[in-house]
Amino acid sequence: MDAHSRGQADEIDPADQWVLNPRTGNYELRLNHSAGQSAPQSHPRGATTPGPRSAEGSRTDRRSRTTGAPTEAPVPGQRRRRAPEGPGGGQPQPGPGRRKRKPAKSRKKKVLLWTGGTMALVLVAGGVGAYAYYEHLNGNINKVDVVGAESTGFKKDQAVNILLIGTDKRTGDGNEGYGDKNSPGHADTTILFHVSKDRTNATAMSIPRDLKTEIPECQTKMPDGTIKTIPGQADERFNVSLGQSDRDPGCTMRTVKKLTGLTVDHFMMADFNAVKELTTAVGGVKVCLVKPVKDKDSKLDLPAGESTIQGEQALAFVRTRHSFGNESDLDRIKVQQQFLSSMIRQMKSDDTLTSPGKLLDLAEAATNALTVDSGIGSIGKLKSLGEELAKIDAKNITFTTLPVIDNPAEKIKATVVPDPVKAPQLFANLKSDISLTEVKKKQQDAKNAQAALLKGDRSTAREVRVDVYNGSGIQGAAQSTINWLQVEQGVTRSTNKSNAPEKAAKTTLEYAPNQADQARKLADLMGLPATALKPGTQDAEELAPMTLVLGSDFKGAGVPLTGPAKAPEGAQTADKKVCAQ
Repeated sequence: MDAHSRGQADEIDPADQWVLNPRTGNYELRLNHSAGQSAPQSHPRGATTPGPRSAEGSRTDRRSRTTGAPTEAPVPGQRRRRAPEGPGGGQPQPGPGRRKRKPAKSRKKKVLLWTGGTMALVLVAGGVGAYAYYEHLNGNINKVDVVGAESTGFKKDQAVNILLIGTDKRTGDGNEGYGDKNSPGHADTTILFHVSKDRTNATAMSIPRDLKTEIPECQTKMPDGTIKTIPGQADERFNVSLGQSDRDPGCTMRTVKKLTGLTVDHFMMADFNAVKELTTAVGGVKVCLVKPVKDKDSKLDLPAGESTIQGEQALAFVRTRHSFGNESDLDRIKVQQQFLSSMIRQMKSDDTLTSPGKLLDLAEAATNALTVDSGIGSIGKLKSLGEELAKIDAKNITFTTLPVIDNPAEKIKATVVPDPVKAPQLFANLKSDISLTEVKKKQQDAKNAQAALLKGDRSTAREVRVDVYNGSGIQGAAQSTINWLQVEQGVTRSTNKSNAPEKAAKTTLEYAPNQADQARKLADLMGLPATALKPGTQDAEELAPMTLVLGSDFKGAGVPLTGPAKAPEGAQTADKKVCAQ
């Protein structure tokens, strides 16, 4: 027993104050009631007044209890620390009309179904737990009305794009050593989280804060309710899209659309305190280091190997720029992605999902730490979004970084710009809802005898000879494909034959029997389905090329017509443990 419960033989276990109601399938809060109390509380003790709280003190405050004699548990399944013995010296038997407590396996299953899981990079999960004090949590959430929002919000039958923003605005106790004291904050860490239409996969693309890009004109709602129009900037660091000149997250959303061509449906923003409070709420996040780190600037002090970090150490881990790689922002992004992957695994673990106490702490921490757009600014909406995101297996969540090159306009390299070939490919994959991981699906081609065309030897990329015709109706499609084939895939013997005689509905690859190995290689590189392969009946001359006609199903150079896209170099999935170095 803890100090609060010594001498209280019938004290209710605080971890069991959240109990499963078998009639509804939901967890409900049941506090200790002394004689004269007839109704259960609708929120935890110590949480009746919404507001900030310390990570160390919140759990203790919420678990304070009365010491009167408890009444019988109002919902079957509630446990006591020491149950009274029945007439025969054993546990009391359920009487007529009383239900037996459900087996632990069933209880665990209910928890998994009800909580829904995690994602939105763990920030949503707090909105899925602690449902019994709904209105209290609603009051915790900070909302921003995005002026002129282009999205109507997420829908269950559509892909969804969520912008996750970590700002370096210095707020809260203990954050004096971080950020610029006089700054309104920047978009310090930004991730565009694309969730596929079928909810089988997701791509989390980090955007470097030192990326030079165009920040478009945007409007923000000021504290007095007036609308302010902020002029755009043609060539500026991405991180000034937030905070500077009164820009709000809506301006960052517009900047991302200008950069990628994707409409952002929602945003979630958190500051330094979010990292500290969320990691504390889940009991810490496991990280792995190749070598020990002792950084005097960030105060990060960890040994080599695996450590579990939370609070200040967790914040130091994601903030440090001098402990890993070449001390660049790009290397810091890799470490942040490893940290978020680990946090996702912790959120999805049985240790978190089956712990009512952790779910309660997480609900408080997440709703206190988050600022979201008004479109998802309630527990009900966050819960719905969380349930959609929970369908994604961690092995199909890919973390990657927007492909960049050093800014050619600078002599001293301080900023980066999008890679002119690789960045458009990744954007096209996201627009076309193409996964970066192999997701098991029913393949109709497997039932088609033509699928056998993809079975057999492959030539090398250099041996592939192909003429490319544009029948897609997209201007420049043939040339962009040639650039991608030659520069990225090594198919140097490819030629742009300009427009096809007429528009084609489907992309096709015509080849001779003695070119089958080349056809299979090109199909692999381009993600062509078996139905796109059109074999001839007579062998071709030795140096004759195949004929590729891009059809209306063409979505962009490097975007496969079927199967997963090739993930950018350095991409990692959330189920993998990677050590920072």
